[in-house]
Amino acid sequence: MSVSGYPKYKDSGMSLIAAIPDHWEVAPLRRHIQRNDGGVWGDEPDGLGDVVVLRSTEQTVAGEWDITDPAVRKLNAHDVGAARLMEGDLLITKSSGSSLHIGKTTIVSKQLAQTGCCFSNFMQRIRLDSSLIPKLVWYILNNDLARLQLDRLSNSTTGLANLSARIIGQITIPVTTWIEQQAIVSFLDREVAKIDALIAEQQRLIELLKEKRQAVISHAVTKGLNPDAPMKPSGVEWIGDVPIHWQVMTLERITMSRCDGPFGSGLKSEHYTEAGVRVVRLQNIRVDGFASAAAAYIDPSYYETQLRDHDVRGGDVLIAGLGDDKHTVGRACVAPDGIEPAMVKADCFRFRLNGEQACSKFVAIQLSAGAAADAGLLASGSTRSRIPLSTMSTRRLALPPISEQKEITSCLREQISAFHELIGEAEHAIVLLQERRTVLISAAVTGKVDVRNYAPAEAA
Repeated sequence: MSVSGYPKYKDSGMSLIAAIPDHWEVAPLRRHIQRNDGGVWGDEPDGLGDVVVLRSTEQTVAGEWDITDPAVRKLNAHDVGAARLMEGDLLITKSSGSSLHIGKTTIVSKQLAQTGCCFSNFMQRIRLDSSLIPKLVWYILNNDLARLQLDRLSNSTTGLANLSARIIGQITIPVTTWIEQQAIVSFLDREVAKIDALIAEQQRLIELLKEKRQAVISHAVTKGLNPDAPMKPSGVEWIGDVPIHWQVMTLERITMSRCDGPFGSGLKSEHYTEAGVRVVRLQNIRVDGFASAAAAYIDPSYYETQLRDHDVRGGDVLIAGLGDDKHTVGRACVAPDGIEPAMVKADCFRFRLNGEQACSKFVAIQLSAGAAADAGLLASGSTRSRIPLSTMSTRRLALPPISEQKEITSCLREQISAFHELIGEAEHAIVLLQERRTVLISAAVTGKVDVRNYAPAEAA
Protein backbone atom coordinates (compact mmCIF):
# COMPACT_ATOMS: atom_id res chain seq x y z
CA MET A 1 0.00 0.00 0.00
CA SER A 2 1.44 3.36 -1.07
CA VAL A 3 -0.45 6.57 -0.25
CA SER A 4 0.96 10.07 -0.38
CA GLY A 5 0.06 13.10 1.72
CA TYR A 6 -1.84 16.27 0.88
CA PRO A 7 0.02 19.08 -0.92
CA LYS A 8 -0.42 21.62 1.87
CA TYR A 9 -0.89 21.42 5.65
CA LYS A 10 -1.55 23.77 8.55
CA ASP A 11 -1.14 23.52 12.31
CA SER A 12 -4.21 22.03 14.02
CA GLY A 13 -3.36 23.60 17.37
CA MET A 14 -3.43 20.17 19.05
CA SER A 15 -0.39 17.99 19.73
CA LEU A 16 -2.45 14.80 19.33
CA ILE A 17 -3.57 15.79 15.85
CA ALA A 18 -0.58 17.94 14.81
CA ALA A 19 -0.79 19.19 11.21
CA ILE A 20 -3.95 18.77 9.14
CA PRO A 21 -4.67 19.40 5.44
CA ASP A 22 -5.01 23.09 4.72
CA HIS A 23 -8.74 22.87 3.94
CA TRP A 24 -9.63 20.78 7.02
CA GLU A 25 -10.75 22.10 10.41
CA VAL A 26 -10.72 20.85 13.99
CA ALA A 27 -13.76 21.21 16.20
CA PRO A 28 -15.25 19.84 19.42
CA LEU A 29 -17.52 16.88 18.77
CA ARG A 30 -20.47 18.67 20.39
CA ARG A 31 -20.81 20.94 17.35
CA HIS A 32 -21.81 17.95 15.25
CA ILE A 33 -24.04 16.12 17.74
CA GLN A 34 -27.80 15.95 17.40
CA ARG A 35 -28.36 13.88 20.55
CA ASN A 36 -26.05 13.16 23.49
CA ASP A 37 -27.99 11.24 26.12
CA GLY A 38 -27.85 8.41 28.60
CA GLY A 39 -29.77 5.15 28.57
CA VAL A 40 -32.34 3.37 30.71
CA TRP A 41 -32.55 0.15 32.68
CA GLY A 42 -36.17 -0.22 33.69
CA ASP A 43 -37.63 -3.05 35.75
CA GLU A 44 -37.65 -6.81 35.79
CA PRO A 45 -39.48 -8.20 32.72
CA ASP A 46 -43.02 -9.49 33.13
CA GLY A 47 -43.98 -10.21 29.53
CA LEU A 48 -45.64 -6.80 29.08
CA GLY A 49 -43.63 -3.95 27.58
CA ASP A 50 -40.43 -6.02 27.58
CA VAL A 51 -37.59 -4.65 25.46
CA VAL A 52 -34.00 -5.74 24.77
CA VAL A 53 -31.64 -3.31 26.49
CA LEU A 54 -28.05 -3.43 25.27
CA ARG A 55 -25.31 -3.24 27.90
CA SER A 56 -21.73 -1.97 27.97
CA THR A 57 -20.57 -5.52 28.72
CA GLU A 58 -21.70 -6.41 25.20
CA GLN A 59 -19.22 -3.93 23.74
CA THR A 60 -15.73 -5.24 23.07
CA VAL A 61 -12.59 -3.17 23.64
CA ALA A 62 -12.18 -3.12 19.85
CA GLY A 63 -15.57 -1.42 19.48
CA GLU A 64 -17.56 -4.40 18.21
CA TRP A 65 -20.77 -5.93 19.49
CA ASP A 66 -20.71 -9.29 21.27
CA ILE A 67 -24.38 -9.95 21.99
CA THR A 68 -24.91 -13.56 23.04
CA ASP A 69 -27.44 -13.29 25.87
CA PRO A 70 -29.22 -9.92 25.59
CA ALA A 71 -30.94 -8.46 28.63
CA VAL A 72 -34.71 -8.09 28.46
CA ARG A 73 -36.21 -5.35 30.63
CA LYS A 74 -39.62 -3.79 31.21
CA LEU A 75 -39.69 -0.18 30.01
CA ASN A 76 -42.49 2.33 29.97
CA ALA A 77 -43.48 4.03 26.72
CA HIS A 78 -41.54 7.20 27.55
CA ASP A 79 -38.29 5.31 28.17
CA VAL A 80 -38.70 3.26 25.02
CA GLY A 81 -39.19 6.41 22.99
CA ALA A 82 -36.21 8.10 24.58
CA ALA A 83 -33.74 5.20 24.36
CA ARG A 84 -34.71 3.36 21.17
CA LEU A 85 -31.69 3.09 18.88
CA MET A 86 -31.43 4.19 15.28
CA GLU A 87 -29.01 3.15 12.56
CA GLY A 88 -25.79 5.13 12.91
CA ASP A 89 -26.13 5.80 16.64
CA LEU A 90 -22.83 5.57 18.51
CA LEU A 91 -22.80 4.09 22.01
CA ILE A 92 -19.94 4.92 24.36
CA THR A 93 -19.15 3.13 27.63
CA LYS A 94 -19.06 5.89 30.21
CA SER A 95 -18.51 3.96 33.45
CA SER A 96 -16.39 0.90 34.17
CA GLY A 97 -14.01 -0.50 36.73
CA SER A 98 -11.35 -0.75 34.03
CA SER A 99 -9.80 2.21 32.20
CA LEU A 100 -9.39 -0.11 29.22
CA HIS A 101 -13.17 -0.18 28.76
CA ILE A 102 -13.91 3.49 29.34
CA GLY A 103 -14.71 5.11 26.00
CA LYS A 104 -15.11 1.93 23.93
CA THR A 105 -17.60 2.76 21.20
CA THR A 106 -19.95 0.65 19.11
CA ILE A 107 -22.10 1.65 16.14
CA VAL A 108 -25.71 0.62 15.58
CA SER A 109 -26.20 -1.20 12.28
CA LYS A 110 -29.40 -1.19 10.27
CA GLN A 111 -30.08 -4.78 11.29
CA LEU A 112 -29.59 -4.03 14.99
CA ALA A 113 -31.81 -0.92 14.81
CA GLN A 114 -34.60 -2.99 13.24
CA THR A 115 -34.85 -5.09 16.43
CA GLY A 116 -36.20 -2.07 18.31
CA CYS A 117 -33.62 -2.37 21.10
CA CYS A 118 -32.70 0.31 23.64
CA PHE A 119 -29.51 0.94 25.59
CA SER A 120 -28.55 0.87 29.27
CA ASN A 121 -27.60 3.69 31.60
CA PHE A 122 -23.90 2.76 31.63
CA MET A 123 -23.64 3.96 28.03
CA GLN A 124 -23.95 7.34 26.37
CA ARG A 125 -25.69 7.57 22.98
CA ILE A 126 -24.28 9.96 20.37
CA ARG A 127 -26.47 10.74 17.38
CA LEU A 128 -24.62 12.91 14.87
CA ASP A 129 -26.02 15.56 12.60
CA SER A 130 -25.72 15.29 8.83
CA SER A 131 -22.24 16.86 8.70
CA LEU A 132 -20.41 13.74 9.91
CA ILE A 133 -20.47 10.10 8.82
CA PRO A 134 -21.02 7.90 11.92
CA LYS A 135 -18.58 5.20 10.75
CA LEU A 136 -15.79 7.79 10.50
CA VAL A 137 -16.47 9.02 14.03
CA TRP A 138 -16.54 5.37 15.17
CA TYR A 139 -12.99 4.97 13.83
CA ILE A 140 -11.90 8.15 15.63
CA LEU A 141 -13.53 7.27 18.98
CA ASN A 142 -11.90 3.83 19.05
CA ASN A 143 -8.49 5.29 18.26
CA ASP A 144 -5.94 6.89 20.58
CA LEU A 145 -6.87 10.22 18.99
CA ALA A 146 -10.06 10.19 21.09
CA ARG A 147 -9.23 7.68 23.81
CA LEU A 148 -6.29 9.73 25.09
CA GLN A 149 -8.50 12.80 25.22
CA LEU A 150 -11.11 10.87 27.19
CA ASP A 151 -8.49 9.64 29.64
CA ARG A 152 -7.38 13.21 30.25
CA LEU A 153 -10.89 14.66 30.51
CA SER A 154 -12.49 11.90 32.58
CA ASN A 155 -12.94 12.31 36.30
CA SER A 156 -12.76 9.71 39.04
CA THR A 157 -15.39 9.06 41.67
CA THR A 158 -15.48 6.10 44.06
CA GLY A 159 -12.55 4.54 42.23
CA LEU A 160 -14.31 4.40 38.85
CA ALA A 161 -13.43 6.54 35.86
CA ASN A 162 -16.54 8.22 34.50
CA LEU A 163 -17.47 10.00 31.30
CA SER A 164 -20.31 12.46 30.91
CA ALA A 165 -22.15 14.05 28.02
CA ARG A 166 -20.10 17.20 28.55
CA ILE A 167 -16.77 15.37 28.50
CA ILE A 168 -17.66 13.42 25.36
CA GLY A 169 -18.74 16.61 23.65
CA GLN A 170 -15.38 18.21 24.43
CA ILE A 171 -13.42 15.72 22.33
CA THR A 172 -11.73 17.58 19.49
CA ILE A 173 -11.80 15.88 16.10
CA PRO A 174 -10.61 16.72 12.58
CA VAL A 175 -13.42 17.59 10.17
CA THR A 176 -13.44 17.59 6.39
CA THR A 177 -16.01 17.46 3.60
CA TRP A 178 -18.63 14.72 3.33
CA ILE A 179 -17.06 13.42 0.10
CA GLU A 180 -13.64 13.10 1.74
CA GLN A 181 -15.19 11.44 4.77
CA GLN A 182 -16.69 8.82 2.46
CA ALA A 183 -13.30 8.24 0.85
CA ILE A 184 -11.63 7.85 4.25
CA VAL A 185 -14.27 5.39 5.50
CA SER A 186 -14.04 3.31 2.30
CA PHE A 187 -10.24 3.26 2.56
CA LEU A 188 -10.27 2.22 6.23
CA ASP A 189 -12.99 -0.38 5.73
CA ARG A 190 -10.84 -2.09 3.11
CA GLU A 191 -7.43 -1.78 4.75
CA VAL A 192 -8.52 -2.42 8.33
CA ALA A 193 -10.41 -5.52 7.19
CA LYS A 194 -7.17 -6.86 5.71
CA ILE A 195 -5.30 -6.25 8.96
CA ASP A 196 -8.11 -7.77 11.04
CA ALA A 197 -8.03 -10.86 8.82
CA LEU A 198 -4.29 -11.22 9.42
CA ILE A 199 -4.81 -10.82 13.17
CA ALA A 200 -7.54 -13.48 13.09
CA GLU A 201 -5.16 -15.84 11.27
CA GLN A 202 -2.50 -15.35 13.95
CA GLN A 203 -5.07 -15.86 16.72
CA ARG A 204 -6.23 -19.08 15.08
CA LEU A 205 -2.61 -20.19 14.75
CA ILE A 206 -2.09 -19.61 18.46
CA GLU A 207 -5.15 -21.72 19.30
CA LEU A 208 -3.95 -24.53 17.02
CA LEU A 209 -0.49 -24.41 18.60
CA LYS A 210 -2.00 -24.60 22.08
CA GLU A 211 -4.19 -27.53 21.07
CA LYS A 212 -1.19 -29.32 19.55
CA ARG A 213 0.92 -28.59 22.63
CA GLN A 214 -1.76 -30.03 24.90
CA ALA A 215 -2.07 -33.14 22.72
CA VAL A 216 1.69 -33.69 22.83
CA ILE A 217 1.75 -33.27 26.61
CA SER A 218 -1.24 -35.54 27.24
CA HIS A 219 0.16 -38.28 25.01
CA ALA A 220 3.61 -38.18 26.62
CA VAL A 221 2.37 -38.41 30.22
CA THR A 222 -0.15 -41.16 29.50
CA LYS A 223 1.51 -43.25 26.75
CA GLY A 224 5.22 -42.62 27.27
CA LEU A 225 7.88 -42.07 24.63
CA ASN A 226 8.08 -45.59 23.20
CA PRO A 227 5.38 -46.03 20.51
CA ASP A 228 6.02 -49.79 20.45
CA ALA A 229 5.51 -50.41 24.18
CA PRO A 230 2.91 -53.09 24.95
CA MET A 231 -0.19 -51.56 26.53
CA LYS A 232 -2.80 -52.39 29.15
CA PRO A 233 -6.05 -50.72 30.27
CA SER A 234 -5.44 -48.18 33.02
CA GLY A 235 -8.99 -48.27 34.36
CA VAL A 236 -9.05 -44.48 34.19
CA GLU A 237 -11.29 -43.28 31.37
CA TRP A 238 -9.40 -40.15 30.38
CA ILE A 239 -6.01 -41.88 30.49
CA GLY A 240 -7.03 -44.98 28.51
CA ASP A 241 -4.38 -47.61 27.83
CA VAL A 242 -0.93 -47.19 29.36
CA PRO A 243 2.37 -49.08 28.92
CA ILE A 244 2.15 -52.43 30.64
CA HIS A 245 4.90 -51.64 33.17
CA TRP A 246 3.21 -48.45 34.43
CA GLN A 247 1.31 -48.41 37.73
CA VAL A 248 -2.01 -46.73 38.43
CA MET A 249 -2.42 -45.31 41.94
CA THR A 250 -4.06 -42.47 43.80
CA LEU A 251 -2.27 -39.24 44.60
CA GLU A 252 -2.37 -39.93 48.34
CA ARG A 253 -0.37 -43.16 47.83
CA ILE A 254 2.66 -41.27 46.57
CA THR A 255 2.40 -38.53 49.19
CA MET A 256 4.68 -38.58 52.19
CA SER A 257 3.35 -39.27 55.71
CA ARG A 258 0.13 -37.57 56.75
CA CYS A 259 1.88 -35.08 59.05
CA ASP A 260 3.72 -33.78 55.98
CA GLY A 261 0.71 -34.12 53.77
CA PRO A 262 -1.45 -31.62 51.92
CA PHE A 263 -2.95 -28.67 53.77
CA GLY A 264 -5.01 -25.58 53.10
CA SER A 265 -5.62 -22.52 55.24
CA GLY A 266 -7.91 -19.53 55.36
CA LEU A 267 -6.44 -16.04 55.36
CA LYS A 268 -8.05 -12.64 55.12
CA SER A 269 -6.71 -9.56 53.39
CA GLU A 270 -5.92 -7.89 56.71
CA HIS A 271 -3.31 -10.58 57.39
CA TYR A 272 -1.22 -9.61 54.36
CA THR A 273 1.98 -7.61 54.69
CA GLU A 274 4.46 -6.17 52.19
CA ALA A 275 7.08 -8.82 52.99
CA GLY A 276 7.51 -11.94 55.06
CA VAL A 277 6.25 -15.48 54.40
CA ARG A 278 5.04 -16.05 50.84
CA VAL A 279 1.38 -17.09 50.47
CA VAL A 280 0.62 -19.36 47.52
CA ARG A 281 -2.76 -18.40 46.04
CA LEU A 282 -4.91 -19.73 43.20
CA GLN A 283 -3.55 -17.18 40.73
CA ASN A 284 -0.04 -18.54 41.31
CA ILE A 285 -0.99 -22.06 40.20
CA ARG A 286 -0.96 -22.27 36.41
CA VAL A 287 -0.83 -25.13 33.96
CA ASP A 288 2.40 -23.79 32.45
CA GLY A 289 4.14 -23.42 35.80
CA PHE A 290 4.23 -21.38 38.97
CA ALA A 291 3.32 -17.71 38.43
CA SER A 292 5.49 -15.54 40.66
CA ALA A 293 3.50 -12.37 39.99
CA ALA A 294 0.74 -11.17 42.32
CA ALA A 295 2.86 -12.05 45.35
CA ALA A 296 1.27 -11.91 48.80
CA TYR A 297 2.93 -12.23 52.20
CA ILE A 298 2.09 -12.60 55.88
CA ASP A 299 4.05 -11.66 58.96
CA PRO A 300 6.55 -14.39 59.99
CA SER A 301 5.41 -14.30 63.62
CA TYR A 302 1.79 -14.99 62.61
CA TYR A 303 2.98 -17.84 60.40
CA GLU A 304 5.10 -19.42 63.15
CA THR A 305 2.32 -19.37 65.72
CA GLN A 306 -0.71 -20.16 63.56
CA LEU A 307 0.19 -21.66 60.20
CA ARG A 308 3.48 -23.53 60.45
CA ASP A 309 1.91 -26.82 59.32
CA HIS A 310 0.90 -25.27 56.01
CA ASP A 311 4.44 -24.79 54.76
CA VAL A 312 5.50 -25.06 51.12
CA ARG A 313 8.94 -26.10 49.95
CA GLY A 314 10.53 -26.10 46.53
CA GLY A 315 9.47 -29.23 44.64
CA ASP A 316 6.06 -29.56 46.31
CA VAL A 317 3.13 -30.17 43.96
CA LEU A 318 0.61 -27.33 44.20
CA ILE A 319 -2.98 -27.98 43.09
CA ALA A 320 -5.90 -25.58 42.62
CA GLY A 321 -8.95 -26.84 44.50
CA LEU A 322 -11.12 -24.08 43.03
CA GLY A 323 -11.66 -22.96 39.45
CA ASP A 324 -13.88 -20.73 37.35
CA ASP A 325 -15.11 -23.87 35.60
CA LYS A 326 -14.59 -27.61 35.48
CA HIS A 327 -11.66 -27.17 33.08
CA THR A 328 -9.50 -25.11 35.45
CA VAL A 329 -10.10 -26.74 38.82
CA GLY A 330 -7.46 -29.37 39.57
CA ARG A 331 -4.67 -27.70 37.59
CA ALA A 332 -1.24 -28.19 39.11
CA CYS A 333 2.33 -26.93 39.08
CA VAL A 334 5.54 -27.37 41.05
CA ALA A 335 6.65 -24.93 43.74
CA PRO A 336 9.92 -23.32 42.59
CA ASP A 337 13.16 -23.84 44.47
CA GLY A 338 13.87 -21.06 46.94
CA ILE A 339 10.21 -20.25 47.60
CA GLU A 340 10.68 -20.87 51.33
CA PRO A 341 9.36 -19.63 53.67
CA ALA A 342 5.95 -20.10 52.08
CA MET A 343 2.52 -21.55 52.75
CA VAL A 344 -0.70 -22.39 50.91
CA LYS A 345 -3.93 -20.43 51.18
CA ALA A 346 -7.45 -21.89 51.25
CA ASP A 347 -8.45 -23.87 48.14
CA CYS A 348 -4.78 -24.36 47.27
CA PHE A 349 -3.33 -27.74 48.18
CA ARG A 350 0.27 -28.85 48.43
CA PHE A 351 1.37 -32.45 48.14
CA ARG A 352 4.89 -33.41 49.19
CA LEU A 353 5.65 -36.51 47.16
CA ASN A 354 7.73 -39.58 47.88
CA GLY A 355 10.70 -38.88 45.63
CA GLU A 356 11.43 -42.58 45.15
CA GLN A 357 8.05 -43.12 43.49
CA ALA A 358 7.18 -39.87 41.81
CA CYS A 359 8.75 -36.92 40.01
CA SER A 360 6.89 -33.75 41.01
CA LYS A 361 7.05 -32.26 37.53
CA PHE A 362 5.64 -35.40 35.88
CA VAL A 363 2.81 -35.61 38.42
CA ALA A 364 1.93 -31.92 38.06
CA ILE A 365 1.84 -32.18 34.25
CA GLN A 366 -0.37 -35.26 34.33
CA LEU A 367 -2.72 -33.71 36.89
CA SER A 368 -3.11 -30.60 34.72
CA ALA A 369 -3.57 -32.70 31.59
CA GLY A 370 -6.46 -34.49 33.24
CA ALA A 371 -7.94 -31.49 35.04
CA ALA A 372 -10.99 -31.19 32.79
CA ALA A 373 -11.54 -34.94 32.55
CA ASP A 374 -11.10 -36.23 36.08
CA ALA A 375 -10.97 -33.21 38.41
CA GLY A 376 -13.87 -31.62 36.56
CA LEU A 377 -16.04 -34.68 37.18
CA LEU A 378 -15.14 -34.66 40.88
CA ALA A 379 -15.87 -30.96 41.32
CA SER A 380 -19.06 -29.42 42.64
CA GLY A 381 -20.48 -25.91 42.71
CA SER A 382 -22.92 -23.91 40.61
CA THR A 383 -20.86 -20.76 39.95
CA ARG A 384 -17.32 -21.99 40.61
CA SER A 385 -16.03 -25.55 40.66
CA ARG A 386 -14.56 -26.78 43.92
CA ILE A 387 -12.87 -29.99 45.05
CA PRO A 388 -12.23 -30.70 48.77
CA LEU A 389 -8.82 -31.94 49.88
CA SER A 390 -10.08 -35.43 50.69
CA THR A 391 -11.42 -35.86 47.15
CA MET A 392 -8.34 -34.30 45.54
CA SER A 393 -6.20 -36.93 47.26
CA THR A 394 -8.09 -39.71 45.46
CA ARG A 395 -7.26 -38.53 41.92
CA ARG A 396 -5.68 -41.43 40.05
CA LEU A 397 -2.37 -41.26 38.24
CA ALA A 398 -0.56 -43.55 35.82
CA LEU A 399 3.11 -43.64 36.74
CA PRO A 400 6.12 -45.24 35.03
CA PRO A 401 9.34 -45.87 36.99
CA ILE A 402 10.89 -42.68 38.36
CA SER A 403 13.72 -42.70 35.79
CA GLU A 404 11.19 -42.80 32.95
CA GLN A 405 9.16 -39.99 34.53
CA LYS A 406 12.26 -37.79 34.50
CA GLU A 407 13.06 -38.76 30.91
CA ILE A 408 9.53 -37.83 29.79
CA THR A 409 9.57 -34.47 31.57
CA SER A 410 12.99 -33.67 30.09
CA CYS A 411 11.72 -34.42 26.58
CA LEU A 412 8.56 -32.39 27.18
CA ARG A 413 10.60 -29.45 28.40
CA GLU A 414 12.23 -29.12 24.98
CA GLN A 415 8.98 -29.61 23.07
CA ILE A 416 7.03 -27.16 25.23
CA SER A 417 9.79 -24.60 24.85
CA ALA A 418 9.51 -24.89 21.06
CA PHE A 419 5.73 -24.36 21.25
CA HIS A 420 6.18 -21.35 23.53
CA GLU A 421 8.57 -19.81 21.02
CA LEU A 422 6.12 -20.27 18.14
CA ILE A 423 3.23 -18.91 20.20
CA GLY A 424 5.36 -15.96 21.25
CA GLU A 425 6.17 -15.16 17.63
CA ALA A 426 2.47 -15.22 16.72
CA GLU A 427 1.59 -13.00 19.70
CA HIS A 428 4.31 -10.54 18.68
CA ALA A 429 2.93 -10.49 15.14
CA ILE A 430 -0.51 -9.59 16.54
CA VAL A 431 0.97 -6.71 18.54
CA LEU A 432 2.67 -5.35 15.41
CA LEU A 433 -0.50 -5.69 13.36
CA GLN A 434 -2.56 -3.93 16.03
CA GLU A 435 -0.01 -1.11 16.12
CA ARG A 436 -0.17 -0.87 12.34
CA ARG A 437 -3.97 -0.74 12.52
CA THR A 438 -3.88 2.11 15.06
CA VAL A 439 -1.34 4.11 13.07
CA LEU A 440 -3.25 3.59 9.81
CA ILE A 441 -6.53 4.83 11.29
CA SER A 442 -4.85 7.81 12.91
CA ALA A 443 -3.09 8.76 9.67
CA ALA A 444 -6.29 8.52 7.63
CA VAL A 445 -8.61 10.42 9.96
CA THR A 446 -6.11 13.25 10.51
CA GLY A 447 -5.21 13.65 6.83
CA LYS A 448 -1.61 12.46 7.07
CA VAL A 449 -2.41 10.41 3.97
CA ASP A 450 -4.57 11.48 1.04
CA VAL A 451 -6.90 8.61 0.20
CA ARG A 452 -9.29 10.48 -2.09
CA ASN A 453 -7.98 8.76 -5.19
CA TYR A 454 -6.66 5.60 -3.55
CA ALA A 455 -7.33 2.34 -5.35
CA PRO A 456 -6.27 -1.01 -3.84
CA ALA A 457 -3.60 -2.90 -5.82
CA GLU A 458 -5.98 -5.65 -6.94
CA ALA A 459 -8.39 -3.04 -8.35
CA ALA A 460 -5.86 -0.57 -9.73
